[in-house]
Amino acid sequence: MIGEHVLAGYAPGAGGREALELARAIAGLTGGRLSVATVHPPDMPAAEGEARTLLEQAAAFLDGRPADLIVQEGRSVGRGLTLLASRIGADLIVVGSPDGGARGRISVGAAGDHLLHSATEAVMLAPAGYVPPGDLDRITVMYVRRPQCDEAVIRAAQAAERLDVPLRLVTLAVGDVAAERLRDDLALALRLAQDSADLVPEEVTAELAEGDDVAGALTDVDWADGELLVCASSEDAAAHRVFLGEVALKVLRAVPCPVAVLPRGYFS
Repeated sequence: MIGEHVLAGYAPGAGGREALELARAIAGLTGGRLSVATVHPPDMPAAEGEARTLLEQAAAFLDGRPADLIVQEGRSVGRGLTLLASRIGADLIVVGSPDGGARGRISVGAAGDHLLHSATEAVMLAPAGYVPPGDLDRITVMYVRRPQCDEAVIRAAQAAERLDVPLRLVTLAVGDVAAERLRDDLALALRLAQDSADLVPEEVTAELAEGDDVAGALTDVDWADGELLVCASSEDAAAHRVFLGEVALKVLRAVPCPVAVLPRGYFS
């Protein structure tokens, strides 16, 4: 299950605090290790000093929660976080939305864009203004029938069992598509989820969301306060890397909850 070692990318502003709070909440759920990092440009001693000051601020937001505080050099924040995650063995990188985005929605800044198209670990993004609730209410998987999504279903089912929360699979039917075929795909995915973990059948559900476009289809979907959405990487992703496709990116920007994107080929 992802979250055994969570790396939060901390930056000044609300997005940095929200990433930190979400990372702390995930590590609390999984019992995992928490690391917090600030990335600074190379060969700039003043920038390194500023990064250390920022980490001191981050420590104050942790309320005593144990965490490794790390100053990381990098030509970009996204690249620095990816290199650091690989070095320290983190399996999840958490970043926030940049300031100025719509409250309750995810905006993708430069760091998030880099991570969503090249990270070797799972990436989680927090919506602007996000405050983690006390409990995780449900895990939802955005499902399309392909190997990467089947891997995501297996991972999510195992996490739902361990965390004792319901699992939901959602498929979008956008425009003029064969909805019946998509329902058949969802039925197979439900069976895969139930075969992959010891879940109560009533706690594993599926929904087909229909609309003229992604945003319209998602208006049919309800979201719990403590929801977590899991997306698989695109078929265009290199092995063991994250690459978010066009439709998934539209989903990410339309939903009101944190989104985790898994690298391609978790099981290979």
